[in-house]
Amino acid sequence: MRSYQRLRACNDPAIFITLCDEKNAIAEARALPASMRERPLYGIPVAIKDNIDAVGFPTTAACPEFAYTPERDATAVARLRDAGAIVIGKTNLDQFATGLVGVRSPYGVPKNTFKADLIPGGSSSGSAVAVAAGIVPIALGTDTAGSGRVPAGLNNIVGLKPSLGLISMAGVVPACRTLDCVSIFALTVEDAWTALKVVAGPDSADPYSRSWTLGKLGAMRARMTVGAPRTIQRLFFGNRRYETAYAAALERLVQLSCNVVEIDIEPFYEAARLLYEGPWVAERTLAARALIMSKPNAIHPVTREILVKGMQPSAMDTFAAFYRLKELSCISCEIFNSIDVLALPTAPTVYSVKEVLADPIQLNSRLGIYTNFVNLLDLCGLALPASITDDGIPFGITLLAPARNDARLAEIGRVFHADTKLLLGALNERQSNLSPVTSEPSSGEVAMAVVGAHLSGLPLNGELQELGGRLLQTTCTSPEYRLFLLPTQPPKPGLLRVIGGKGAAIEIEVWSLSLEAFGRFVASVPSPLSIGTVNLSDGSSVKGFLVEAAATANAPDITEFGGWRGFLAEKMPA
Repeated sequence: MRSYQRLRACNDPAIFITLCDEKNAIAEARALPASMRERPLYGIPVAIKDNIDAVGFPTTAACPEFAYTPERDATAVARLRDAGAIVIGKTNLDQFATGLVGVRSPYGVPKNTFKADLIPGGSSSGSAVAVAAGIVPIALGTDTAGSGRVPAGLNNIVGLKPSLGLISMAGVVPACRTLDCVSIFALTVEDAWTALKVVAGPDSADPYSRSWTLGKLGAMRARMTVGAPRTIQRLFFGNRRYETAYAAALERLVQLSCNVVEIDIEPFYEAARLLYEGPWVAERTLAARALIMSKPNAIHPVTREILVKGMQPSAMDTFAAFYRLKELSCISCEIFNSIDVLALPTAPTVYSVKEVLADPIQLNSRLGIYTNFVNLLDLCGLALPASITDDGIPFGITLLAPARNDARLAEIGRVFHADTKLLLGALNERQSNLSPVTSEPSSGEVAMAVVGAHLSGLPLNGELQELGGRLLQTTCTSPEYRLFLLPTQPPKPGLLRVIGGKGAAIEIEVWSLSLEAFGRFVASVPSPLSIGTVNLSDGSSVKGFLVEAAATANAPDITEFGGWRGFLAEKMPA
């Protein structure tokens, strides 16, 4: 099994607290009945954060003295298994899910997948590293104050923090029960969304469960309004590379037809401070209260210092904080009435393990400046890879919106992630290697496949954006096409359908255009190119660019590169 091969290659024993024996995992996969083959996660290996119950594994919450053996799966785990997934292990975390750094565990510190001396992020450290290293394509974490987002940002992967109550918390060790949610780590938005559809849904075993329909993932809406902090309010704690990367990410959103506007983010910062400076620390203390009282030395010293503070707030302090949070929630609603989403840095900076061990409380607090308020204000979030800095460190952004807007974030997020052209996690694999979620154009629109300079980020893509085009998906043609380098100036690719099994799957993007815009676009297509019907890998077909067969007679065949981007990367890097 490739999961175990990659785990051995990582040589990082701190990723998993408990690991399923490889032979047993393979046997479990082989024992899956044929009747499950059509289920969405059939045979897919997954990893589970070790504060989430999974039968066959102890639950430790990264505290050996707290460990117990669950008799049943957490609801989220049961739903993964029912979809065909194979649980290969329980991953490391900041003890009792308290921390954003990933170093507060007696089971060691998982290595950041880009630079081993950097923190991996937490508290879902092992889950994020397992996905970034390619050990599993999907892992479950939890998120109370950013634990499902910060480690995603620091490891170049997607971290989906759903609306509160969308995924059942039954069978999960609570951190702050009123704020906790199960989160999903994946290499792409599409994979995260596939997992979300599997595990989401109401559960009578969780009194905080909510019920609503996720709906189908569609196209990104044109002219979205994206909020960003005022320049003077942007905090990076001296990290100029992250500051520059954030500005570039906002510019990318502009290039994707979003309208970026500045907002006053101070109310969000104030809500963030409430989480650890207010009475919600007491809620964290509840989960470990018995152990604190009976065996305090069994708890990690930094975690213990934080949890002991939870015994201090008075009832008056608690109600005062509730009142202020309600006021801040109203302000948050007013802000979101003027924007569609908020785009923030996932983390303002990154630290080495050595730095965090020397100053564990303050540096951890800094990492949560853009995350701590999210669950308090009942927002959903999606952490996305944005860029790799010139010193080789991932930078990510997080999209935020009020609860029940999970699909909106995914629709924007997958377009943004595709446009970055980043490799997946810490792997040498491109996004197009993964199966996309199929999207349909809206009523009155036409789906059209583009194969050359109209691809996202290439010179002619602006023509589609000016016409109000929206990226539906990045995918491949059916394996019956050849790609040729046409003798035009500038050079262009020509996509030709061939007969007799001599074709291949070619990377393309599918965009939607209004009927009027589609007509204008078709009228501008120069010979020998034309617009015809292109068959996709999923069996569907759309309109798209083709070439006249006569124009390929003496043109070089570049099919081997898999698409125009692959050809440019190999032959025309400039």
